[in-house]
Amino acid sequence: MKKTFKLSHEKLKLPRLVDAIKHEVKKYLKRERRRALPEDADYWDFDCKFGVDEVSAEVIHVSEINKKISWAEAEGLESFYLEILVKPCTRTKKLPPE
Repeated sequence: MKKTFKLSHEKLKLPRLVDAIKHEVKKYLKRERRRALPEDADYWDFDCKFGVDEVSAEVIHVSEINKKISWAEAEGLESFYLEILVKPCTRTKKLPPE
């Protein structure tokens, strides 16, 4: 998902629009996690970027998406860019401390 979300709508008020954006992102993540995994993968990982526009987007963790959307609302931005790319990953075993 590579998308620029607008924080203005002629019919919806800003808090409702922000909730709708957060719901759309959550729905996308859930849908991608349900996809069948390749044989050599254990889980789906996500590479995320967030910014005012595509050029200035910075890498963020998946858990920070809602915080960044709320930040954009608080700052009064007209729009923001969100990129979520899915990739299969394999868990690595942690070595016990010696």
